[in-house]
Amino acid sequence: MSAVFWFRRDLRLKDNEALTAAFAASDATGNNGVLALYMFNNAEYLQLEGIRQHSLTESLRSLSQDLSSKLHIIDVDSTEQFANGLVEACLAIGTKQVFATESFDPKGMAEQVLVARFLESKGISLHLVGSNYAVRPGTVRKPDGANYRVYTPFYKAWVHLADVLPKQLPKNPTWLEVDKNKVVPSPTKDSPIKVKAGEAFALRTFQRFQKRALDEYDQMRNRADLSGTSHLSHALAHGEIHPRTLLAQLGDSSGHEVFRKEIAWREFYADVLFHYPHTVDDYYEPRFKKLRYDTGAAAEKKFEAWCKGETGFPMVDAGMRQLLQEGWMHNRVRMIAASFLVKDLHLEWTLGAEHFEKHLSDFDPASNSHGWQWTAGCGTDASPYYRIFNPILQGLKFDPNGDYVRKYVPELRHLEGSAAHEPWEVFDGYSDGYPVQIVDHTTERNESLARLEEVKVS
Repeated sequence: MSAVFWFRRDLRLKDNEALTAAFAASDATGNNGVLALYMFNNAEYLQLEGIRQHSLTESLRSLSQDLSSKLHIIDVDSTEQFANGLVEACLAIGTKQVFATESFDPKGMAEQVLVARFLESKGISLHLVGSNYAVRPGTVRKPDGANYRVYTPFYKAWVHLADVLPKQLPKNPTWLEVDKNKVVPSPTKDSPIKVKAGEAFALRTFQRFQKRALDEYDQMRNRADLSGTSHLSHALAHGEIHPRTLLAQLGDSSGHEVFRKEIAWREFYADVLFHYPHTVDDYYEPRFKKLRYDTGAAAEKKFEAWCKGETGFPMVDAGMRQLLQEGWMHNRVRMIAASFLVKDLHLEWTLGAEHFEKHLSDFDPASNSHGWQWTAGCGTDASPYYRIFNPILQGLKFDPNGDYVRKYVPELRHLEGSAAHEPWEVFDGYSDGYPVQIVDHTTERNESLARLEEVKVS
C-alpha cells in the first residue's frame, strides 16, 4: 500500500526519519510510492512579516523542486480544513496510512492530536515518527526520572543519547501525484533581502562553515564583526537539515565540542518547553511575574526606539537594525539587545520575544522563549537576574574595531575603530544624526537590582 507523508517543520528529503519510515511501509506492501503533502495555512501566513513569508516560500519552493514539482500543497485556513484535505488525499491514492515527524512544541502537539483524531474517525492511521532533534524531547532524565532544569547536567546526559546516524531514503524513491496540485503560494509582502533557503543551500552552508570557522568556533562565535557562526539557524528552524547530519561530522576538538554544545542548547530548550508548555509565552520562574516593569506612554516610546534601533547604544542599535534588514541577528547581540530591553528599559521580556517572533526568519518557539527568559533572568539560568550586560563594554569586546556597528548604523560610519561604540567621546560623534542615549546604563542597572530586591522581599 502507498503512503502519505505530511511535511511539517522538516522540509528536506535527506536524513528524514519519518519519511524513511513512510517509504519502508510502502515498500513492505508493494512499493507503491509516497505522496508528499504540505499544509499551507493562509490565515497564519498572511500575518507573517515579509521576511518570514519569503523564508517559508523559498524553503517550500526548494523542496518542491527536489520533488520534481510533486509536492501536493493543501491550501487552508485552519487545521480542521487540512484534516479534511488529508483524508481526500488518502482516498485519492488508496491508502490508510499517513506519516509525519512528531512535534513537541504546544502548537505542533495540539495540531497533531487534532489531525490524528480526525483521521482515526475515517479509519486512517497517523504515524508520528522521529523528531527534529538528535534526542527526542522528554528523553533525557535524571537518575530519579525527573527532567533536568539546568543545562550543564542536561548536556552531560544528552551527549551520550544523541543520535548521530543519518537516516537514508531508497535510492530511487517513487513520488506519487494527485489532481489539484498547487504551486507554492507567493508572498504578499516585500522582504528587505533576497532569501536563500532549502535543503541544498543548508548543506552547502554547513560545508562552508566547516571550512571557514568550525575549527575555531570556540574562539570566533561571539565576535559579531566576524563570520564565526554557522548561519544554520534558519535551516534548523525549517527542518532543512537535521542535527544528526551536523553531529555525524563533528570531532573532539574544542571548536567542534563547543558547536556540539550549541546544538544541545537548542535541544535543552525544546526539552524544557516540552515539560513546561506554558513557558512558550509565560514565566518559567513564576516569582518574576511580580517584578515591576514600566508601562505607559514613556515606556512605549522607549520600546519603539529599541525596535527601530534608535536607543543611542551602538551595539544594541546595530543588532536591532540587522534584525529588520536581514531577519537575523548575531546570537551574542541578541543577548545584549535582550538584556538592554529588560534591565535598562525595564520592559517585560514578552514584548521582546513577540518582536523577535515577528521578524526572525529562524524563529523557533522553544529557543525564542527560553533564550529571552534566560537573559531576562526568569529562565533556566542558575544565578540569573544579576547578569546585566553593559552594552558599551560588550560592544568593545565583541566588535573591537567597530566594524559590526558601522555596517548597520550608517550615522556612525564616519568614526574610526572603536570610537563607533562611544560617539559621545568624539567631538563629531553625533554629526550624522545618531540619537543620544535614551537612558543612563549605570542608573538603570542599579534600578534593576533594586526591583529585584522587591521581588525577593515579597
